[in-house]
Amino acid sequence: MKVTETELPGVLLVEPRIFRDHRGFFFESWSAERYRQAGIPGPFVQDNVSRSSRGVLRGLHFQNPHPQGKLVTVLEGEVFDVAVDLRVGSPTFGKWAGYYLSAENGRQLYIPEGFAHGFVVTSEFAIFSYKCTEYYRPEADRSLRWNDPEIGIEWPVKEPVLSPKDATAPLLNELDTALPYVF
Repeated sequence: MKVTETELPGVLLVEPRIFRDHRGFFFESWSAERYRQAGIPGPFVQDNVSRSSRGVLRGLHFQNPHPQGKLVTVLEGEVFDVAVDLRVGSPTFGKWAGYYLSAENGRQLYIPEGFAHGFVVTSEFAIFSYKCTEYYRPEADRSLRWNDPEIGIEWPVKEPVLSPKDATAPLLNELDTALPYVF
């Protein structure tokens, strides 16, 4: 397994060792001890799976209170996956990092607490899996506008398919009480 620190401290790009042959492939998508040694502590308490069509953008999401760390994996298809630093006082506050994750490349992204997370589907459809360090709590669910010009994410899709919540999410400078994360 190869683990690379991204330009956002704490966000890790994970490339598991993939064993391929004429039958298909195999890789270990989670091992508590091995991932802990790589800087992904867990514990994970909830797993989620979503299926979305090309152009669907989900995010940018975070929870306050009860922040979630996430380990994300694409089981089928491809997405462009993004993390945004929301840790007040961080030298990378408001900065983003994005990576293509696919079933083919087997990459995973670890997004710790204190970051917003989102992805857009770039294949015909994608099945997306994520492990969470905290339970989903509807009352703590928060969003950040996907196309906030202050953040400037370079999404590979110009007109994504959005939920009403994501389409009307606040901008970063409007998230005054929603950001308890301190660097």
